[in-house]
Amino acid sequence: MDSFELNKIVGGVLFALLMIFGARTVSDIMFASQAPEKPGYVVATITEGGGEAPAEKAEPAISVAELLKTASVEKGERSFRKCAACHTVDKGGARRVGPNLFDIVGRALGAVDGFSYSSALMEKGGEWTYEALDAFIAKPKDFIPGTKMAFVGIRKPDERANLIAYLRSLSDAPKPLP
Repeated sequence: MDSFELNKIVGGVLFALLMIFGARTVSDIMFASQAPEKPGYVVATITEGGGEAPAEKAEPAISVAELLKTASVEKGERSFRKCAACHTVDKGGARRVGPNLFDIVGRALGAVDGFSYSSALMEKGGEWTYEALDAFIAKPKDFIPGTKMAFVGIRKPDERANLIAYLRSLSDAPKPLP
């Protein structure tokens, strides 16, 4: 191989590198992008306390007593699937992560023997009325701050009423509706 052939190969490689870097420089000039003031994405969150939450559509406040008049036990049984990972409903059934919920309506808070309830629930006292169950199922952490229950809650009032109707049906002597 003579020097002329070697010069052509080296010239070709240099020309290719010049074209690659030249095209990159030209594209950077044509499509210049500005760096953001803050890198990353802004994630909208709701702050507790001082911040204002975004306005939501206000649903008319319907009492759980009114909703229970038309509640469906069958639909409540389907809604209970969300609870079944942690709770059982069989009479004399075993405890799981949460206590057994058989005959819960009218039962005192923290009344299942051998279950380790949170101190917050034990200090609350009272019994599981329809209203208490509705408030707890809606958002457990709001009804009993400090509860160990990690469930976020059920937002829809009619779905909560269906679930409460199902829980009410799980009793040898269901409590009368309010």
